[in-house]
Amino acid sequence: MTTNDFNPEHTPRMEWAKHAPEVYKAMVRLDAAARKGLDPVLLELVKIRASQLNHCAFCLDMHTKDAIAAGESVDRIIQLVAWEESQHFYTAKEIAALELTDAVTVLTDGFVPDEVYEKAAKHFEEAELAQLVAAIAVINTWNRFGVTHRLVPGHYTPGQFKH
Repeated sequence: MTTNDFNPEHTPRMEWAKHAPEVYKAMVRLDAAARKGLDPVLLELVKIRASQLNHCAFCLDMHTKDAIAAGESVDRIIQLVAWEESQHFYTAKEIAALELTDAVTVLTDGFVPDEVYEKAAKHFEEAELAQLVAAIAVINTWNRFGVTHRLVPGHYTPGQFKH
């Protein structure tokens, strides 16, 4: 199979960061603030999981590449889509973070269930838990920008947007 056999690449709807530079800069600062004190590998797993749920191909491209560059295994990345059936790939702390990511990302019942929050609180100190919730909220916001503006996956190189 050659690249000629694949469908053509779509184009983004707009370069939103160019047209809303102050919003973009604020998001970059918020992202940097949210990641403080969190394990970088755990953070990438959370970003990948939220991006799967939100169908953000651009963010999936970015965060899977960043996770691999940070030493994450391909097996654990692949299994994220079915982490509930593949719990033996993850630590109890990572599972708590993934459950919280799912609950915060998909607010189908309009709230994060107490048992999910309490499980996360057992694995994360309060400051770290606050940072984790912030990081989940931030990736969900990035996902919404990416999906809305149809950002194109496949061209990201690890660390490209590190500020």
